[in-house]
Amino acid sequence: MQIIGYTPERKEEWDAFVRTSRNGTFLLLRDYMDYHADRFTDCSLMFYREGKLMALLPANLRKEEQTIYSHQGLTYGGLIVGENITTLRVLELFEKLEKWLKDELGIHRMVYKVIPYIYHRCPAEEDLYALFRRCAKLRSRAVASVIEQSHKIAMRKGRKSTIKQARKSGISIAESEDFVAFWELLSKLLSDKYATKPVHSLEEITRLKALFPQEIHLFIATSEEGKLLGGSIVYEFENLIHAQYIAASPEGKEMGAIDLLYAYLIDERYADKRYIDFGTSVEQGGWMVNEGLLRQKEAFGARAVVYDTYEWEFA
Repeated sequence: MQIIGYTPERKEEWDAFVRTSRNGTFLLLRDYMDYHADRFTDCSLMFYREGKLMALLPANLRKEEQTIYSHQGLTYGGLIVGENITTLRVLELFEKLEKWLKDELGIHRMVYKVIPYIYHRCPAEEDLYALFRRCAKLRSRAVASVIEQSHKIAMRKGRKSTIKQARKSGISIAESEDFVAFWELLSKLLSDKYATKPVHSLEEITRLKALFPQEIHLFIATSEEGKLLGGSIVYEFENLIHAQYIAASPEGKEMGAIDLLYAYLIDERYADKRYIDFGTSVEQGGWMVNEGLLRQKEAFGARAVVYDTYEWEFA
């Protein structure tokens, strides 16, 4: 087995592998990974056997911590595997990876973000078994709220009533290109409520939208007078959608604008998707739950899927 560090010259090969892999998504394509390349020291790896690419590992290096992360700039960044790689090969890969990190980089620690199973095209959890075999420890666990479309749990009655009233009030739902107006609403909400700001800047999210026009969408809710009441940026994947950002004005919240928007996305626009992922509702590595946010998502019938991060130390 040969391990090679990623270089820009291998971009086409990397992206082609992600697109045909069992568990790769557009977040793991180089155009998405590299939009904030200035913030991280890339240390992504490519694994070959007999000259054929068999797996990828998105990663960044923190020399001051003597640690490699997979990947700090992404929601997840675990091992991306092809159709033909087996459990035994992945066990071998992790053994070789440990030796390579020690010998080539002098690294003795990895923080590893697992790709949640709902993003897999077909089963691809060989890395979880390999982590267990290398005695990796669970470092954090975030709980996301997910609807499985073929086994829907009924919405709470209060949510249904809010959606009905929102329809009567004349709220309109549509896809939009007005990221500027939505970003102003989102930024104000996050600043006022949480004293924080969006993970992406407006420039970054519009650049990503230009790079991935079929995968990144903005949906908005407006009043009869055309006033922006709320909206959501949605990431569309092969078998699911993920709510990247959600925001509503005080008026929009009172009128149920987001409830109506997501009723449309779940029951109409993305009725053919297997999963609707509302994202996580925890902080501090999973030790603190935003109970209000969690209740809001579960009122749609969403239930828990975990996003796990492991810590792997080796002598």
